[in-house]
Order: sequence, then structure tokens, then C-alpha cells
Amino acid sequence: MKTALVTGSGGLIGSQSVIKLVESGWHVIGIENDMRASFFGEEASTRPVSERLASTLDEFEPVELDIRDAEGLDRVFAANRVELVVHTAAQPSHDWAARDPQTDFGVNALGTLNLLEAARAHAPDAPFIFCSTNKVYGDTPNFLPLIETETRLELPEDHEYYDGIDTSMSIDHSTHSLFGVSKASADLLVQEYGRYFDMPTVCFRGGCLTGPQHAGAELHGFLAYLMKCVVTGRPYTVFGYGGKQVRDNIHCDDLVSAFLEFAAAPRTAAVYNIGGGRGSNCSMLEAIAESEQIAGRELDWTMSEENRIGDHRWWISDLGAFESDYPNWERRFGITEILEQIHEYAVQAAA
Repeated sequence: MKTALVTGSGGLIGSQSVIKLVESGWHVIGIENDMRASFFGEEASTRPVSERLASTLDEFEPVELDIRDAEGLDRVFAANRVELVVHTAAQPSHDWAARDPQTDFGVNALGTLNLLEAARAHAPDAPFIFCSTNKVYGDTPNFLPLIETETRLELPEDHEYYDGIDTSMSIDHSTHSLFGVSKASADLLVQEYGRYFDMPTVCFRGGCLTGPQHAGAELHGFLAYLMKCVVTGRPYTVFGYGGKQVRDNIHCDDLVSAFLEFAAAPRTAAVYNIGGGRGSNCSMLEAIAESEQIAGRELDWTMSEENRIGDHRWWISDLGAFESDYPNWERRFGITEILEQIHEYAVQAAA
């Protein structure tokens, strides 16, 4: 049986990776230390997910380990024949990064370096899949010639990025947030290990990653947290842009399916923008309206005039490059299906 190593195995993408890999016949080692609870509070803890995976999946082997521990990672690799690495562990919030830049950089950049070094030493031929972010482009998308409509900001249909932003967009001369910088550092490391050491690496630069089991918090995971607020009556704050900022959203199952396509036919130093694309995107105002309709109740929300530093006014991913290289992959879930699943999960959690 082949062995895969998944970091952040209790998180949204990590846990979905564990489930799909086990279902596909892999033995999975999960690296997790529940730092999400430290980042966002106990309600965002990944521990319940980790415990559920351990109790229900025979081929899941949980390891409590901080990816900043280089020696610990090396020991895990040395003790196992790892044939696939899925790296999803991260500090994922703009706002949190500014509060503690050293921890943010340590987890996102140094942790990735530690993992790459362990892979290079013990599993150089194993596909190395990195869950990067569109924040590597900084706020460059904010300078696109956006048009304001009643519910959203939008690009003219004849603009080169109308169907989505591709990897030709520069990552330079922009404000990234410290989180964006730490993730860009990791992204470049993953590419460089691919090119310099000829390792099969890929950076998936995701938009908003979501799904029903997402432990959404105010600082991260906006669709899950939004629906949680609708269901529980908790007040919600929209930060800036009149609520017309646009995000594409990709279901965790669709993203992990993309991971598996790459793992089956890996390339060297690959980079893809990945997200919901034109088929799965919404503005904040549109997300609120649809969440209220699905839940059958109104959200108690307020508008803040202050946007988050480095936040995007508009982002839709161009999926063309990945779809061209991996034509068997397709996105299956749209915004409505995603929000319906999140609502069902939120209702059960609130019961």
C-alpha cells in the first residue's frame, strides 16, 4: 500500500485530502497540531475532525507535530516510504499575520522549507502538492478597471481577465499583507525545489476554499462563517468595498480532486490558479442574499468602511491552464450547492 503524508490533516482541505486518499487506497500519515485553535479560538479547533478521522479510517495515522520542527519532520519521512506529499498546513489569515508576523512566517514559510528539505532527503520523487493562495499577487487585482453594478464589482466582458486571472499577473509592486508575503515565500520555495532539484512540485494558488465542514471564523473562511452567523443570529461585519467585492469559491472536494489528478501525472515546478472560476463566484452582498434565502432568515449585519489591508476587490481564477493539462478534472459544485451544504452542516452543529 502506498503512503501519503498530509500536513494540516485536521483542516478543511487536509481532512478532505485524507478522506479521498484513503478511499483511493492510500495509507495516510496526517501531520497536525491544532494551531487553528490558537489562531482563531476553540470553536475553530481542528481536534474534533482529527479525532473523527482517527476513529473512522483504518488507514489514517495521525501524528501530532509542528511543521516548524525540522527534526521531527525528518524523523517521520525517514521512518516511512512517502510517495505523495499534500501540504495544506498554514496560518491563513491576513489580520492574524499582522499581529504575530514571526509565527505567521515561521509556519507558512519556514514550515514549508522544512517539509521540502525532508522530502528532498527521503522522497525526492514523491509529488509535492502545495496549497498556495491567490494572495501571492498582492493587491494588483484591485487596479483592474472594475465596473460597479447593483450587487457586485465586475470586469468588462472584453477584458483579458474577464474569464479569470491567470498566472501571468505579476506578484511584484503590490501590497500583499504579511500573510501574502509568507505564502509567496513558500510558493517560490516550492517552485525552486522543483526546478533546482528536479522534484515534481506544484503550487495551487487558490481563491476561497470552502466546504460544509469548514470551521469558519471571522478572520478566515467567509462563506462558512457567514452561514454560521445566519443560522445562529450572530452579528456579521462586512469589511469595505460596499460589500460588492467578488470572490470565487471552490468546494474542498473539487480542489482535492485536482490534487489527485496532479498526483497521478505530476509535472515539475507547476503553478496553477485554482478556484471556482466563472462558474462559482459571488460578491459579499450576493452571498448574504443567497444565505438568507437558503436559511429562511435574515442576517444581522453591518458595513465597515475599512477594508482589510491587501484584500481583493475582485478575484475570479482562470482555470484554463489546469483544465488543459488535466482534462479529466471538472468542477462539480457551484455557490448554491456549497451554501446549501454549509447550511445543513451549520444547522446540525447548532442543534
